[in-house]
Amino acid sequence: MPEKSEIWMEKYRPNTLEDVIGQDHVTKRLSVYVKSGESGNLLFAGRPGVGKTTAAIAYGKEIFGEFFGDNFSELNASDERGIDVVRNKITSIAGTQPVGDFNYKIIFLDEAEALTTDAQGALKRTMEVFSSNCRFILSCNYSSKIIEAIQSRCAVFRFGSLNFEAIKKIVDIVIKDENIKINKSGYDALFYVSKGDARNAINLLQQASVLGNLVTQEAVYEIASFADPVLIEGIINLALKGKFIEARNKLDDLLIIQGFSGMDIIEQINDVLDTMAIPDMILFQMKDFIGEVDFRLSEGTSDRIQLGALLARFVVIGGVYK
Repeated sequence: MPEKSEIWMEKYRPNTLEDVIGQDHVTKRLSVYVKSGESGNLLFAGRPGVGKTTAAIAYGKEIFGEFFGDNFSELNASDERGIDVVRNKITSIAGTQPVGDFNYKIIFLDEAEALTTDAQGALKRTMEVFSSNCRFILSCNYSSKIIEAIQSRCAVFRFGSLNFEAIKKIVDIVIKDENIKINKSGYDALFYVSKGDARNAINLLQQASVLGNLVTQEAVYEIASFADPVLIEGIINLALKGKFIEARNKLDDLLIIQGFSGMDIIEQINDVLDTMAIPDMILFQMKDFIGEVDFRLSEGTSDRIQLGALLARFVVIGGVYK
């Protein structure tokens, strides 16, 4: 069995487009480009952990084969986000010719939205100047943060969040090879905590596996510092029923005994509300106050006071709800 110190996210990163799970609409289009041997610049947009980097690397490997390392360069825009990184590092790479019998090389720029507006303008110019021998793949969380002049020069691929089945397929590949076990509640907890982020799910799985050969819900929540969503829902329901003291006592247990932060709890309350059968108008009021409390917590106010105020507001809303 491989050493636990190996990083599973890298170990199990797919090497081919066919092995990329949960983004079929993307991989099918990319496969067409591979077969044709020609493509333009690409823009990958989607939240973290949904396969943007994995798809880019697999795409590069299928195009260049053994020359992948010579013709595929990966940079992260968040490391250096100013215009100098474009003028110096990116331009120097783009200016060299591809190795082997290829018409172009690829520069993969991750977190491209981190580039300043001036840097993006310089990047647009670089894309134009070296269009004969270089292609760009830009990865971002939000395509709206990429200037229109760059977007218009790229084929846009939108990556959606991975659903439960996709996360389960990815997890199953890992647990089979690593010879560990996971129960149904463990799967549910991995999906709940990761929120469709494969990287997060695999990292949590690796850490939870250290606690024992069976990955359980309790292990995942412990590693992730997440409260049981059933407990969070119970606190919300108590408040809506007007049982403020009972709700606050359970909240105190999370804050004082278990050591959760107010920001952790407010995020989970927000997520759990989305799973509850609450009328839209009532839900809107609850979410509105959650936003206020979240802001106050970010300003450094007392966790217990602010979350207590949130529960009190839920009690008032619950009275109207009835």
